[in-house]
Amino acid sequence: MDVRGWSVPLNRRGFLRGAGGLTLGAAVAGCAPASTGSTGGPVTVEVWHGQTDTGKKVLEALVADFHRIHPGIRIDLGGGVIADAMSQKITAALASGSYPDIAYVFGSDLASVARSPQVVDVTDLVDAGPGFWVPAREAVTVNGRVRAVPALLDSLAVVCNKALFEKTGTPLPTAGWTWAEFVDTARNLTDASSGTFGTGWPGTGDEDTVWRLWPMVWDLGGDVIGEGGRGIGFAEQGVRALDVVRDLAAAKCVYVDPKPGGEQMYQAFGGGNLGMVVTGPWQLPDIADAGIDYTIVPLPSFTRRPMTISGPDTWTLFDNGQDRVRAARTFLSWLADPAQDVRWDVGAGSLPLSRRTQELPAWQEKTAETPGLPVFVDALEHARVRPVHPAYPQVSAALGTAIVAVLLGEATPADALRECAKAADAALIIPR
Repeated sequence: MDVRGWSVPLNRRGFLRGAGGLTLGAAVAGCAPASTGSTGGPVTVEVWHGQTDTGKKVLEALVADFHRIHPGIRIDLGGGVIADAMSQKITAALASGSYPDIAYVFGSDLASVARSPQVVDVTDLVDAGPGFWVPAREAVTVNGRVRAVPALLDSLAVVCNKALFEKTGTPLPTAGWTWAEFVDTARNLTDASSGTFGTGWPGTGDEDTVWRLWPMVWDLGGDVIGEGGRGIGFAEQGVRALDVVRDLAAAKCVYVDPKPGGEQMYQAFGGGNLGMVVTGPWQLPDIADAGIDYTIVPLPSFTRRPMTISGPDTWTLFDNGQDRVRAARTFLSWLADPAQDVRWDVGAGSLPLSRRTQELPAWQEKTAETPGLPVFVDALEHARVRPVHPAYPQVSAALGTAIVAVLLGEATPADALRECAKAADAALIIPR
């Protein structure tokens, strides 16, 4: 087993991070490879990519190849800002009137960014694409219009330390298990005398804390935002989901990580002190490097139906004039083609953006050498995404506070959700 071809992140944000036939770029009207701008010289496309380490190296290699076949377009990988800070920098750049042609924008931030008239509608470009997975397509659609090109795709599942399961005589879970069984399993795996916990949960109240709860809400029939958009859609379902969090905390079988990105939680799993961790494919290199003998199973549910969440990120295009828009579209079209997408996926840790990429030999080889990877890809068939709504960050912050309060035993699920609803509903009624 060798997964060192993937980058080795401590968390998803820190990690940031051919097929034959017609390419996407050639399939889009007006997006054929541009040779020169209207002035006769090369067109420079400024990209704020947000990547570090391995992700940056993969992107640089792709850009070098793009330059060889598109001599009239120069891709400037500038910006110098990490992806975590991209939303704030883009907001300031739009206000000043000096902004890039392309920026790597988190899916949860797209709705706010897309309020700017400088964001280019790319519906036709994505329509002509390789057939993006439904979660990827939904994550870039705002009010029926496609406002970005999918950039990175993931999903959540449960990684289990097989040695701890064997040591405690706990049966390994299988697809179709329930959240009640998850709590019982975590309890069985916990050994206070050795500092071993059944599972972990990020406890900073940020999006890493929150997005693990949405699959529970959706499985129960709730939604992030209620009908009409003037209030939350999980007033009842959120309480039941928080009951699971309370049960884990009451059983003292959950390690609450106080560090952003779940850094200590993942270190505990890599050190053999955590039986299960809910995570995505980005964490597999660290787990393999730690020598953990692991297996991966789908997320539990209340109904035994498959349910998970995907958190896609985006390449968002801004209008700096006809020549630069055309060149930027050409680059993004080329980048999304399976021949390039598979290089990004294998090298930088995304799941395939389309089934066409999944079917390529390079991805099949990566799948064969990475135990459990197909679980994450198969989960895309039933994954959902967070709503692309400008008030989502406020809703998330309110729920994050509620989750932490329950994890720390400072509030009951009902009380925590009641306070969450007050803050989130107030954010949703403000015109945006």
